[in-house]
Amino acid sequence: MHIPDGFISPPVAAATGVASVAALGIALTRSRDAFGIKHAPILGLTTAFIFAAQMINFPVAGGTSGHLLGGTLAAIILGNPWAGTICIATVLIIQAVLFADGGITALGANIFNMAVVGVWVGWSLTQTLQRLFGGYRSRLPLAAGIAAAVSVVMAAIACAIELAISGTAPLAIVLPAMTGIHILIGIGEGLITGGVLAYLATVRPDLLPGEQRQLQGWVVPVVSILLISGLLSLVASAWPDGLERVAENLGFINLAEQVRVAVPTPFADYSIEGLGPIGTSIAGIIGSIVCFAVAFGIAQVVKPKNA
Repeated sequence: MHIPDGFISPPVAAATGVASVAALGIALTRSRDAFGIKHAPILGLTTAFIFAAQMINFPVAGGTSGHLLGGTLAAIILGNPWAGTICIATVLIIQAVLFADGGITALGANIFNMAVVGVWVGWSLTQTLQRLFGGYRSRLPLAAGIAAAVSVVMAAIACAIELAISGTAPLAIVLPAMTGIHILIGIGEGLITGGVLAYLATVRPDLLPGEQRQLQGWVVPVVSILLISGLLSLVASAWPDGLERVAENLGFINLAEQVRVAVPTPFADYSIEGLGPIGTSIAGIIGSIVCFAVAFGIAQVVKPKNA
């Protein structure tokens, strides 16, 4: 769902940019207070995992693919939506700058859709469903899975509204198109989110919020991230994602080529020229390391003075 340059108008790009900067400013302050950010390794590992997981596009239907957005998953693992917003925004910024994934001019819109709308819808709905399910920890994967699926659809609706306001496509056409395909992608998001949380609850409860939360051992999470970014990324579906498919069907896909803000990078499209699949693996591993380092650094900068 990464919007490229050219799909949204300058006013929409500016408005969403301002909204995203404001949201990130609040998130940094609230994360320092609520999250404590003394759990910097967990923030770093979560950010690296979301980056790696987003490299794996899974097929849905009609020659279309989707990938994890990760907002709900990040918020739950980190224990609050403010830290989740920081995590997803960090991934999106690194993707745009180092991997040419998502437009530079559309970065504010992408952060707003996925790091704000996606995170907060997923977090809020998870909390509501957990109360309805009795608050049992064992039911968290189910609640989060449902919430994650809905969060994808809501982020897609926000994207469709931005496209319509920009004059890219009529709302009556682009809204049902984006909603329909992202319902299918949302199902994949829900299954992945629920599956990851069920796994963590069983074998790595130290990576979930708790009264005595400590990261116990780095080997398994680090190896998992490197395997996902370095190996599983090689089998990702090559089909266009939901937004790209809608753009093709509605005839505005060429707008991305007419307005492109190029940032020189050797890792564009998650590859290194001349290295083939090995280049994809290297790019994925480097991206995961950068995501961890940036998120870890943010946690250190904004941590409370008495932490």
